[in-house]
This record gives sequence, C-alpha cells and structure tokens, in this order.
Amino acid sequence: MADWDKITGGGDVEDRRAAGPIALGGTGIVGVAIVLLLNFLGGGTPDLNAVLNQLQSTTVQQQNVDSSEFAGADDYEVFASKVLGSNNQVWRGVFEQSGETYTDPKLVLFRGSTQSACGGATADVGPHYCPADQTIYIDETFFDELKRFGAEGGDVAEAYVIAHEVGHHVQNQLGTMEQIESRGDNQASINLELQADCYAGIWANSVSKAGVLAPGEINEAIDAAEAVGDDRIQETVQGRVTPETWTHGSSAQRVGWFNEGFESGNPRSCNTFQ
Repeated sequence: MADWDKITGGGDVEDRRAAGPIALGGTGIVGVAIVLLLNFLGGGTPDLNAVLNQLQSTTVQQQNVDSSEFAGADDYEVFASKVLGSNNQVWRGVFEQSGETYTDPKLVLFRGSTQSACGGATADVGPHYCPADQTIYIDETFFDELKRFGAEGGDVAEAYVIAHEVGHHVQNQLGTMEQIESRGDNQASINLELQADCYAGIWANSVSKAGVLAPGEINEAIDAAEAVGDDRIQETVQGRVTPETWTHGSSAQRVGWFNEGFESGNPRSCNTFQ
C-alpha cells in the first residue's frame, strides 16, 4: 500500500454514502450528453434517447443504510481526500506557472445514486466529473466492478481513477472540454479521455517523486488503465471488438498516454489532439 500519510492536507470531499440511494428525477439533454461523454468505462456509443428516457424515469428505492458505518471520516474518505488534495497541489502549481488560477474541484462519495448538477449520478455510470458543479462523483463499489474487466485493483488503482477525473476538471478549467463537446464525435471523446489519462500520469509522477509510491506500485494504476480500454470492455461484455464505437480508447492507448504523463511529468506532453 502506498504511503498516503506523506500527503499533507486534503481536498473537499462530501460523504453522502449514509444517505443511501435516492430517487432521481428528470435531467436535461445537456446533462445526459455530459454523462455519456465522461462516463469512465465507456465501451460504445449508447442511444441518447434511450438513455434520456431511462434517466427521466429512474426511481431508486430507498434502502436501509447503517449510517453509523460512515460516521466521521472513515479510511476511504480520508484516502479520497488525500488523493484529491495531492492532485490539487499539482495542478495549482501548473496553473500558477502559466499565470492562471486553479479552482479546486469537489468530490462526492455516494452509494447507489445521488443528485448532481448534471441530472443525477448513479453507480451504473461509474466515476465521473460533472462540469456544471465542478464535482467528481464516485460510488467506491465501482472498484469491485473494475475487477470484472481484469484489473487487480488496489489503492493506487483507485487513486488513478480519481486523478483521471481531476484531469477532466483541468480540461473544464482550460476550456478544452467545451471545445471537444462542440465537435461531438467519437474521436474527440477518445482524445479527451486519453488526455485525462495523461494528466493522471502527471499526478502519479509527482507523488512518486514525493516517495508516496513504493517501487512497482505504479503498476496498479497501469493495470487499471489497461482494464478500462474500450477493446477490453467490449471483448468482455459483448465478445467482440468494434473500434468504430469506441469513446475512450484502447487499452494500449490508455496505458500509453498514462505513461507519457508519468514519465515526462510535463502537461505539455499530453496533447492528444495533434
């Protein structure tokens, strides 16, 4: 396990897990498009109308939740805060070097479903970033699902996922996300996701230099990036690979761009749009 205690300070984490799943009302077409674009797993291009209808009619039954399980700051909340805080420190420095101001994102932990400014967050969507409220949404039970696609898991793998979503926040602040959304094609989405992987590598480079990661632990993140490649997911879910429907990139591409950021430590090396 990485030595997260070497990270001082933390990020803004709101723990909603004790509330359990909530009923979700309708959402706007913009919110749905954002969720489709930033859904971490990807694996094809869903039918927009079908997803819209599903989200508008979604009602999640309230479940009895033992709120005492999440009383105070439990280990996962502390971990998420430290990872988020270390990402913020990295990007605050990068923005300052360019004479710009970085605004810290928020991270919401939830179980099942919760409300967001993008129309609602559900466990099925997976970890994702909502630009409308500059917030990352994570149901940590997602990491059990990640193992279905061959990932070994581990704390560094989970930290990579958070760093990837912070990468989307960086794109939002820089205006990259708005530019790509206006294009609306699969390749644009792939480039956006691969750049977020590269940005996650920038963070990993920083914490590795700080001695947070032990030798070899970075392989957990690389393994996770490989597991969520569109080709790996499609092969697992549908038994065939259809590159024309990719939205996030292949396993090789995701690993390659993460490594680019990790090895260079330079955000300028993350130009996936050239």
